[in-house]
Parts: sequence; C-alpha cells; structure tokens
Amino acid sequence: MSAALYVGSVMHRRVRPRPHRLRYRVFWMLLDLDGIATFAERLRLFSLGRFNLFSFKASDHGDGSTTPLRAQAEAKLRNAGISLEGGRITLLCMPRILGYVFNPLSIYYCYARNGELAALIYQVHNTFGERHSYVLAAGDAADDVVSQQAKKTFYVSPFLDMNMRYAFRTRIPGDALSVSILGSDTQGPLITAVMTGRRRALTDAALLRVFVTHPLLTLKVIGGIHWEAARLWLKGIRLVPRPGTKAPTGQPLATPRVQHD
Repeated sequence: MSAALYVGSVMHRRVRPRPHRLRYRVFWMLLDLDGIATFAERLRLFSLGRFNLFSFKASDHGDGSTTPLRAQAEAKLRNAGISLEGGRITLLCMPRILGYVFNPLSIYYCYARNGELAALIYQVHNTFGERHSYVLAAGDAADDVVSQQAKKTFYVSPFLDMNMRYAFRTRIPGDALSVSILGSDTQGPLITAVMTGRRRALTDAALLRVFVTHPLLTLKVIGGIHWEAARLWLKGIRLVPRPGTKAPTGQPLATPRVQHD
C-alpha cells in the first residue's frame, strides 16, 4: 500500500533529577515517497502541496529545498555507505492540518530492492526551526524489530545535555508500529520516549474521524511542548544553553519558530 494511517500515542518518561511523565494521543501518516501524488488524487480531504483539511508539503521535511525527498534521502544514505538499488522509501510523519504542522520526529523507512529494511533516517525538528537527521543502517531485524544506537549531535530540548547517547528500538510498520528511544547520559538512562500506533486504511472517512477525535493535533503538539517545558521549569530542572548562545537562568533560550502556511 502507498499510504496508511497509524493512530496511537506518544509517551515520554524522565527519571531524574525530578521524575516527569507525559502521554498524548496522536496519529501519523505513512507515505510511500514514490506514490504520494497518485494517492493524494484519490482523496478529497488530503492534498499534496496545497491547502486542505489535511495536506503534505515536501519542504516540511528533508532540508526544506525543492530537491525531491527521495533524492535527498538517497544522498544521505550514500554518504553513510548504504545503497537501496531502487528500493522503496516510506515516510512516517504528521500531516499539515489546516495548513499547520510541526513534526518533532519523522522517520524514513528505507528498503533494499529485495524488500528488506536497509536503513532508517530519524529526522528531528526542534522549536528553533532547525532539523537534523540520524542515518542508521538497519542491520539484522529480530522479529521485525531493529535496534540501533547514535551519539546525540543535535540540540532539541533546553532541559537535556548534549553529552548523551540514543538507543533506538524500532518495529517495522505493519498492523502496528512502535518506536522507543532511550536517552542516556554519563550517569546512565535519563529519558525514554515511546511512539505506538495501530494501522488504519487512509481514507477520507478515516481522516474525518481523526480530525474529530484529535482536533487540531499539530497545533496541540507545539502547545504541548511548551506546556511540558513550563512544568519542567517549575520542577526546578535547569536550563541547558543552546550551543552558541547564552541565556540567563530561567529565561527562554530563543524564540520558537514553527512551520505554517
């Protein structure tokens, strides 16, 4: 299938210096990069590159340029020594809703020509308008689950140090999907993030349903980020300056920017 809907939740749990936990209901689209245009023509509530109830704009992903997303992904894979030989690439992300989007994390599932998962690209967005991709070879998948590790190289949260490592555990999307990310620092495990969802057919009826059950989801994502940041600050968790900047204690590090029409 060229597209699917996954409806589920995101959970974060921090263990120190103060315990903190959050959980939000969310949904994502899984889109085949070679079939988005054809698929969009079948739907009334989803459009490619133009305003609709739900829409997809390529510049919200990758480097934001006009270079096709597949070409961008393949270039990143080549730099990592990975060749798909024409295999398909699917992208898990939140769509624009009424022209508004913010994706904290989007994932490219990159398959070899024989259909086996060859690599994953985890693209992270922060609230300062910056993007970064972790390109990781899939290796052997046990029970359709891939385990990977990477050193943190991108500033995301003002409450987390840069000296951290990520451990990814990702299930290849099928009837369900799951992604767990364990962030550890020099003292050990610090924070866990888990994304889970169940697959649904991506139809106009399904889109209308999630619009009602998850109203203005992408707006709530950015609102939730700031709400949880306020909770962490009230718990007394110190701010970590963004590289290249300085901020007085208790003051914002920068003015957040988001993507919208």
